[in-house]
Amino acid sequence: MTTNLTTGPEPTAFVSVKPIVLSSPQRGADLHVRVSAPVTGSRLPIVLFAHGFGSDLDGYAPLVDHWAAHGFVVVQATHLDSHRLAIGADDPRAPHLWRHRVRDMKRILDQLDTLEGRVPGLTGRTDRGRIVAAGHSFGGQTAGILVGLRVRDPQTGIAEDLSDPRVMASIQLATAGKGGDELTRFAHDNLPWLREQDFSQITAPGLVVAGDEDALPLSTRGPAWTTDPYTLSRGDKSLLTVHGGQHFLGGISGYGSAETTDENPDRVALVQQVTLAYLRHVTGTDHTDWEAARLALADGTHPLGRLESKRRYGVGRDGGTAGRHG
Repeated sequence: MTTNLTTGPEPTAFVSVKPIVLSSPQRGADLHVRVSAPVTGSRLPIVLFAHGFGSDLDGYAPLVDHWAAHGFVVVQATHLDSHRLAIGADDPRAPHLWRHRVRDMKRILDQLDTLEGRVPGLTGRTDRGRIVAAGHSFGGQTAGILVGLRVRDPQTGIAEDLSDPRVMASIQLATAGKGGDELTRFAHDNLPWLREQDFSQITAPGLVVAGDEDALPLSTRGPAWTTDPYTLSRGDKSLLTVHGGQHFLGGISGYGSAETTDENPDRVALVQQVTLAYLRHVTGTDHTDWEAARLALADGTHPLGRLESKRRYGVGRDGGTAGRHG
Protein backbone atom coordinates (compact mmCIF):
# COMPACT_ATOMS: atom_id res chain seq x y z
CA MET A 1 0.00 0.00 0.00
CA THR A 2 1.34 3.47 -0.89
CA THR A 3 1.75 5.69 2.16
CA ASN A 4 4.06 8.39 0.79
CA LEU A 5 1.60 11.26 0.48
CA THR A 6 4.14 14.06 0.71
CA THR A 7 7.73 14.62 -0.32
CA GLY A 8 8.70 16.33 2.94
CA PRO A 9 12.14 17.41 4.11
CA GLU A 10 14.83 14.84 4.74
CA PRO A 11 15.07 13.73 8.39
CA THR A 12 17.97 15.05 10.41
CA ALA A 13 19.65 13.98 13.64
CA PHE A 14 17.99 14.90 16.91
CA VAL A 15 18.76 14.45 20.58
CA SER A 16 16.46 13.59 23.49
CA VAL A 17 17.24 14.59 27.07
CA LYS A 18 15.39 13.13 30.05
CA PRO A 19 14.47 13.44 32.79
CA ILE A 20 14.59 17.17 33.24
CA VAL A 21 13.05 17.66 36.67
CA LEU A 22 10.97 20.73 37.42
CA SER A 23 10.19 21.32 41.08
CA SER A 24 6.42 21.20 41.61
CA PRO A 25 5.65 21.21 45.36
CA GLN A 26 1.91 21.89 44.95
CA ARG A 27 1.62 18.91 42.60
CA GLY A 28 2.79 16.41 45.19
CA ALA A 29 5.50 15.09 42.85
CA ASP A 30 8.16 16.80 40.77
CA LEU A 31 7.39 17.16 37.08
CA HIS A 32 9.60 14.98 34.88
CA VAL A 33 10.07 16.28 31.34
CA ARG A 34 11.67 14.96 28.17
CA VAL A 35 12.85 17.28 25.39
CA SER A 36 13.61 16.04 21.87
CA ALA A 37 15.23 18.57 19.56
CA PRO A 38 17.06 18.71 16.22
CA VAL A 39 20.81 19.10 16.63
CA THR A 40 20.87 21.85 14.00
CA GLY A 41 18.60 24.69 12.93
CA SER A 42 17.27 27.90 14.44
CA ARG A 43 13.84 29.38 15.14
CA LEU A 44 12.59 25.88 15.84
CA PRO A 45 8.84 25.60 16.54
CA ILE A 46 7.77 23.79 19.72
CA VAL A 47 5.24 20.99 20.18
CA LEU A 48 3.86 20.35 23.68
CA PHE A 49 2.76 16.71 23.63
CA ALA A 50 0.39 15.26 26.24
CA HIS A 51 0.28 11.48 26.57
CA GLY A 52 -2.84 9.35 26.96
CA PHE A 53 -4.10 8.09 30.31
CA GLY A 54 -1.48 5.96 32.06
CA SER A 55 1.41 6.63 29.68
CA ASP A 56 4.54 8.69 30.35
CA LEU A 57 7.31 10.80 28.80
CA ASP A 58 8.78 7.77 27.01
CA GLY A 59 5.65 7.09 24.97
CA TYR A 60 4.65 7.94 21.40
CA ALA A 61 8.08 7.57 19.83
CA PRO A 62 6.64 7.05 16.32
CA LEU A 63 5.27 10.59 16.40
CA VAL A 64 7.78 12.35 18.63
CA ASP A 65 10.80 11.00 16.76
CA HIS A 66 9.26 11.90 13.40
CA TRP A 67 8.50 15.48 14.40
CA ALA A 68 11.88 16.04 16.06
CA ALA A 69 13.72 14.64 13.05
CA HIS A 70 11.92 17.14 10.84
CA GLY A 71 12.57 20.38 12.66
CA PHE A 72 10.40 20.51 15.79
CA VAL A 73 11.31 20.66 19.46
CA VAL A 74 8.96 18.22 21.20
CA VAL A 75 8.36 18.48 24.94
CA GLN A 76 6.74 15.63 26.86
CA ALA A 77 5.88 15.29 30.54
CA THR A 78 4.87 12.40 32.77
CA HIS A 79 1.46 13.47 34.07
CA LEU A 80 0.01 12.40 37.40
CA ASP A 81 -2.23 9.75 35.84
CA SER A 82 0.82 7.82 34.61
CA HIS A 83 1.07 4.20 35.75
CA ARG A 84 4.60 5.10 36.88
CA LEU A 85 3.18 7.23 39.69
CA ALA A 86 0.44 4.76 40.71
CA ILE A 87 -1.96 7.34 42.14
CA GLY A 88 -4.96 5.53 43.60
CA ALA A 89 -8.63 6.39 43.14
CA ASP A 90 -8.74 7.58 46.77
CA ASP A 91 -5.89 10.06 46.25
CA PRO A 92 -7.22 13.63 46.74
CA ARG A 93 -5.57 14.60 43.45
CA ALA A 94 -7.52 11.99 41.44
CA PRO A 95 -10.60 14.15 40.67
CA HIS A 96 -8.29 16.90 39.43
CA LEU A 97 -6.07 14.87 37.11
CA TRP A 98 -7.37 16.74 34.06
CA ARG A 99 -6.56 20.09 35.67
CA HIS A 100 -3.11 19.00 36.85
CA ARG A 101 -2.28 18.11 33.25
CA VAL A 102 -3.03 21.66 32.12
CA ARG A 103 -0.95 23.04 34.99
CA ASP A 104 1.91 20.76 33.91
CA MET A 105 1.82 22.24 30.43
CA LYS A 106 1.72 25.80 31.70
CA ARG A 107 4.62 25.08 34.03
CA ILE A 108 6.58 23.84 31.03
CA LEU A 109 5.78 27.03 29.13
CA ASP A 110 6.88 29.08 32.13
CA GLN A 111 10.14 27.11 32.35
CA LEU A 112 11.19 27.01 28.69
CA ASP A 113 14.44 28.83 29.51
CA THR A 114 15.30 26.12 32.03
CA LEU A 115 14.40 23.33 29.62
CA GLU A 116 16.44 24.84 26.80
CA GLY A 117 19.43 25.20 29.09
CA ARG A 118 19.34 21.51 29.97
CA VAL A 119 19.58 20.39 26.33
CA PRO A 120 23.12 20.86 24.99
CA GLY A 121 23.20 23.43 22.21
CA LEU A 122 19.49 24.29 22.28
CA THR A 123 19.58 27.65 24.08
CA GLY A 124 18.34 30.45 21.84
CA ARG A 125 17.27 28.15 19.01
CA THR A 126 13.52 27.85 19.69
CA ASP A 127 10.73 30.09 18.45
CA ARG A 128 8.45 30.91 21.39
CA GLY A 129 5.95 32.46 18.98
CA ARG A 130 5.24 29.11 17.31
CA ILE A 131 3.98 26.66 19.93
CA VAL A 132 1.47 23.90 19.13
CA ALA A 133 -0.23 21.69 21.72
CA ALA A 134 -0.80 18.06 20.72
CA GLY A 135 -2.06 14.99 22.52
CA HIS A 136 -3.61 11.55 22.24
CA SER A 137 -6.81 10.44 23.99
CA PHE A 138 -6.79 12.09 27.46
CA GLY A 139 -3.88 14.14 26.16
CA GLY A 140 -6.07 15.42 23.35
CA GLN A 141 -8.36 16.96 25.94
CA THR A 142 -5.30 18.58 27.55
CA ALA A 143 -4.26 20.08 24.21
CA GLY A 144 -7.83 21.23 23.58
CA ILE A 145 -8.07 23.02 26.93
CA LEU A 146 -4.94 25.00 26.08
CA VAL A 147 -6.72 26.45 23.03
CA GLY A 148 -10.15 27.05 24.57
CA LEU A 149 -11.96 23.79 25.35
CA ARG A 150 -14.15 24.30 28.42
CA VAL A 151 -14.42 21.42 30.87
CA ARG A 152 -17.00 21.70 33.61
CA ASP A 153 -15.26 20.93 36.87
CA PRO A 154 -17.10 17.94 38.38
CA GLN A 155 -16.64 19.34 41.91
CA THR A 156 -17.30 23.06 41.48
CA GLY A 157 -19.64 22.93 38.49
CA ILE A 158 -17.69 25.78 36.89
CA ALA A 159 -16.29 25.67 33.35
CA GLU A 160 -13.26 27.96 33.42
CA ASP A 161 -11.27 29.31 30.52
CA LEU A 162 -7.87 27.65 31.04
CA SER A 163 -6.51 28.43 27.57
CA ASP A 164 -3.03 29.84 27.13
CA PRO A 165 -2.31 32.58 24.56
CA ARG A 166 1.20 31.18 24.06
CA VAL A 167 -0.31 28.18 22.22
CA MET A 168 -1.23 28.94 18.61
CA ALA A 169 -2.87 25.67 17.45
CA SER A 170 -3.61 22.08 18.42
CA ILE A 171 -3.49 18.49 17.20
CA GLN A 172 -5.98 16.18 18.91
CA LEU A 173 -5.65 12.46 18.24
CA ALA A 174 -8.43 9.97 19.11
CA THR A 175 -9.88 12.41 21.62
CA ALA A 176 -13.12 12.33 23.61
CA GLY A 177 -16.21 14.10 22.37
CA LYS A 178 -18.91 15.91 24.29
CA GLY A 179 -20.34 14.39 27.44
CA GLY A 180 -23.88 14.52 28.70
CA ASP A 181 -26.21 11.57 28.20
CA GLU A 182 -23.93 10.18 25.48
CA LEU A 183 -21.47 8.91 28.10
CA THR A 184 -21.60 5.31 29.23
CA ARG A 185 -22.12 4.64 32.92
CA PHE A 186 -18.46 3.61 33.21
CA ALA A 187 -17.26 6.94 31.79
CA HIS A 188 -19.69 8.97 33.87
CA ASP A 189 -18.63 7.29 37.11
CA ASN A 190 -14.88 6.96 36.53
CA LEU A 191 -13.94 9.86 34.24
CA PRO A 192 -15.97 12.78 35.63
CA TRP A 193 -13.98 15.35 33.61
CA LEU A 194 -15.72 14.03 30.49
CA ARG A 195 -19.26 14.71 31.74
CA GLU A 196 -19.53 18.10 30.09
CA GLN A 197 -17.17 19.52 27.48
CA ASP A 198 -17.81 22.64 25.43
CA PHE A 199 -15.90 22.81 22.15
CA SER A 200 -17.64 25.95 20.89
CA GLN A 201 -15.10 28.30 22.45
CA ILE A 202 -12.18 26.83 20.49
CA THR A 203 -11.29 29.22 17.68
CA ALA A 204 -7.61 28.38 17.27
CA PRO A 205 -6.66 26.34 14.19
CA GLY A 206 -6.46 22.63 14.77
CA LEU A 207 -6.16 19.17 13.30
CA VAL A 208 -8.32 16.35 14.65
CA VAL A 209 -7.37 12.73 13.91
CA ALA A 210 -10.04 10.06 14.39
CA GLY A 211 -10.19 6.36 13.62
CA ASP A 212 -13.44 5.22 12.03
CA GLU A 213 -13.34 2.02 14.11
CA ASP A 214 -12.46 3.68 17.42
CA ALA A 215 -15.39 2.31 19.41
CA LEU A 216 -14.33 3.36 22.90
CA PRO A 217 -16.40 2.06 25.85
CA LEU A 218 -16.95 5.66 26.91
CA SER A 219 -19.73 6.81 24.60
CA THR A 220 -22.90 5.32 23.17
CA ARG A 221 -22.28 7.03 19.82
CA GLY A 222 -19.43 4.87 18.59
CA PRO A 223 -16.46 6.14 16.56
CA ALA A 224 -18.20 9.36 15.46
CA TRP A 225 -17.85 10.61 19.05
CA THR A 226 -14.14 11.30 18.52
CA THR A 227 -14.90 13.71 15.66
CA ASP A 228 -16.67 16.18 18.01
CA PRO A 229 -13.51 18.28 18.51
CA TYR A 230 -13.75 19.00 14.78
CA THR A 231 -17.50 19.30 14.24
CA LEU A 232 -18.32 21.28 17.40
CA SER A 233 -15.43 23.76 17.45
CA ARG A 234 -14.91 26.95 15.50
CA GLY A 235 -11.87 28.29 13.70
CA ASP A 236 -9.90 26.77 10.84
CA LYS A 237 -10.14 23.03 11.47
CA SER A 238 -9.19 19.86 9.63
CA LEU A 239 -10.23 16.28 10.26
CA LEU A 240 -8.18 13.24 9.27
CA THR A 241 -10.34 10.12 9.37
CA VAL A 242 -8.15 7.01 9.50
CA HIS A 243 -9.83 4.08 7.75
CA GLY A 244 -9.82 0.99 9.94
CA GLY A 245 -8.17 2.98 12.71
CA GLN A 246 -8.91 2.06 16.29
CA HIS A 247 -7.87 4.00 19.39
CA PHE A 248 -4.11 3.78 18.84
CA LEU A 249 -4.37 4.57 15.13
CA GLY A 250 -2.21 1.67 14.01
CA GLY A 251 0.38 2.00 16.79
CA ILE A 252 1.27 5.64 17.47
CA SER A 253 1.81 5.06 21.20
CA GLY A 254 5.10 3.23 20.70
CA TYR A 255 7.05 0.74 18.67
CA GLY A 256 5.58 -2.68 19.46
CA SER A 257 3.22 -1.36 22.15
CA ALA A 258 1.06 -4.14 23.53
CA GLU A 259 -2.03 -1.92 23.86
CA THR A 260 -2.29 -1.45 20.08
CA THR A 261 -5.29 -3.42 18.79
CA ASP A 262 -5.02 -2.38 15.14
CA GLU A 263 -1.29 -2.64 14.49
CA ASN A 264 -0.64 -1.29 11.02
CA PRO A 265 2.57 0.49 9.92
CA ASP A 266 0.76 2.12 6.99
CA ARG A 267 -1.72 3.80 9.34
CA VAL A 268 1.13 5.03 11.53
CA ALA A 269 2.92 6.40 8.46
CA LEU A 270 -0.27 8.20 7.42
CA VAL A 271 -0.61 9.87 10.82
CA GLN A 272 3.10 10.74 10.84
CA GLN A 273 2.98 12.37 7.44
CA VAL A 274 -0.27 14.27 7.85
CA THR A 275 0.52 15.57 11.34
CA LEU A 276 3.99 16.72 10.25
CA ALA A 277 2.56 18.40 7.17
CA TYR A 278 0.01 20.14 9.37
CA LEU A 279 2.64 21.27 11.87
CA ARG A 280 4.74 22.74 9.08
CA HIS A 281 1.64 24.39 7.61
CA VAL A 282 0.15 25.88 10.78
CA THR A 283 3.52 27.24 11.98
CA GLY A 284 4.14 28.84 8.59
CA THR A 285 7.22 26.70 7.90
CA ASP A 286 5.99 25.33 4.58
CA HIS A 287 2.58 24.72 3.01
CA THR A 288 3.53 22.38 0.14
CA ASP A 289 3.19 19.07 1.95
CA TRP A 290 -0.10 20.05 3.58
CA GLU A 291 -1.62 20.92 0.22
CA ALA A 292 -0.30 17.64 -1.21
CA ALA A 293 -1.89 15.67 1.65
CA ARG A 294 -5.21 17.46 1.24
CA LEU A 295 -5.22 16.74 -2.47
CA ALA A 296 -4.37 13.06 -2.01
CA LEU A 297 -6.96 12.47 0.73
CA ALA A 298 -9.76 14.85 -0.16
CA ASP A 299 -12.24 12.62 -1.99
CA GLY A 300 -12.27 9.68 0.42
CA THR A 301 -11.05 7.15 -2.14
CA HIS A 302 -7.61 6.71 -0.60
CA PRO A 303 -7.49 3.34 1.18
CA LEU A 304 -5.93 4.80 4.33
CA GLY A 305 -8.04 7.83 5.10
CA ARG A 306 -9.85 11.03 4.26
CA LEU A 307 -8.87 14.64 5.02
CA GLU A 308 -11.46 17.41 5.17
CA SER A 309 -11.33 21.00 6.36
CA LYS A 310 -13.64 23.82 7.32
CA ARG A 311 -13.02 27.53 7.41
CA ARG A 312 -13.06 29.90 10.34
CA TYR A 313 -16.41 30.03 12.14
CA GLY A 314 -17.42 26.80 10.42
CA VAL A 315 -18.27 28.28 7.01
CA GLY A 316 -17.25 26.23 3.98
CA ARG A 317 -14.88 23.30 3.59
CA ASP A 318 -11.92 24.69 1.68
CA GLY A 319 -9.42 24.76 4.51
CA GLY A 320 -8.98 28.50 4.93
CA THR A 321 -5.80 30.10 6.20
CA ALA A 322 -4.63 29.15 9.67
CA GLY A 323 -4.10 31.94 12.14
CA ARG A 324 -3.82 32.59 15.85
CA HIS A 325 -6.92 32.49 17.97
CA GLY A 326 -8.17 35.65 19.55
